[in-house]
Amino acid sequence: MAETFDTIIMGGGLAGLSLSIQLAEAGRQVVVFERNKYPFHRVCGEYVAMESWQYLQRIGMPLSAMQLPVINKLQVSTLRGKVLTHTLDPGGFGISRYLLDATLAAIARSKGVNLMEQCKVEDCEWQGNGFSVMAGGKILFGKTAVGAFGKRSNLDKKLHRNMQPNTSLTDSNWVGVKYHISSDLPAEVIQLHNFDGGYCGLSKVEGSAYCLCYLTKAGNLKKFDGDIRKMEEHLLAKNPFLARIFSMRSAFLVKDPITISQVNFGRKLPVENNILMLGDAAGLVAPLCGNGMSMALHAASICFHLLEDYLSGKINRLELEKNYADSWKKLFSIRLKAGKVLQPLLVNSRLANPAVTMLKFLPGITGKIISLTHGKSF
Repeated sequence: MAETFDTIIMGGGLAGLSLSIQLAEAGRQVVVFERNKYPFHRVCGEYVAMESWQYLQRIGMPLSAMQLPVINKLQVSTLRGKVLTHTLDPGGFGISRYLLDATLAAIARSKGVNLMEQCKVEDCEWQGNGFSVMAGGKILFGKTAVGAFGKRSNLDKKLHRNMQPNTSLTDSNWVGVKYHISSDLPAEVIQLHNFDGGYCGLSKVEGSAYCLCYLTKAGNLKKFDGDIRKMEEHLLAKNPFLARIFSMRSAFLVKDPITISQVNFGRKLPVENNILMLGDAAGLVAPLCGNGMSMALHAASICFHLLEDYLSGKINRLELEKNYADSWKKLFSIRLKAGKVLQPLLVNSRLANPAVTMLKFLPGITGKIISLTHGKSF
């Protein structure tokens, strides 16, 4: 007989790990499959909204003792050098995914989670009373299954997920690039710099490092024959702020960046094939409005309570799926809609300049826009 678990979690990022910790603390048998080995880097902006602080501390993250940078200001620049600066309220904090994921993984192990590293899920099928999951050459059975496998996975195709393109974005195929750099930039500021067909974020993480992460249309990289360095020097550096950054290659802590391709902002659903989806697997939010990490953590929190109700017999399968889908949409639909509006403004250099110029004289509207991208503590 196949080994049986209360919950099988496919993906060991923020959502998958934090959910597994809560379930294990409640006495549930949980297995998490992660195709990489901790610690490792991910393409991510590495800014976490303050709304997640209390939740992370509740599940064991020693944030108060980690001396992490508090980020409470936003700076946006355009290709012409126009700059908008505004207070971030309540703001957030900086921490690398390298440190955050590895710490959560250690907590999960200490709670008794079966954490299967370097193990790829090959298939997941609903059996009518649970899930049959094939991974690492073995078949396991789960009373419930959760998809937390990120922006792009072979499981999307295996599960026949029909991701409808987001027509408000001008390109359905994006490339993400991330470095860690050494800098004397203000630690309390997160910066967003526009260039033609993309934008770049800069923010402090732990230690002396800063995260530099940018998103660009795949077509931009194609224009430079796939040469990232050349694209940075001849496209991103047209923004005067980015020109200064990329002229100081000695400050880059790694020679080669972490990259991800074929990033698609197509519409996804929070429940598909009876699987509850978390994080980017449920819906990829535009990074600039995003707090995608906080969304992943918040989704794990609401998912835990509903899974507990289901596993305890308080609700049935249909109620589990409906309640999760309804809660997900209620919490995050506004952020996703904000992303559809805001991202094209920053990606299109012709729109970015007048938008920044206007918002500099309308701080109330700027504050309202920022509020749409942050949620309440949970």
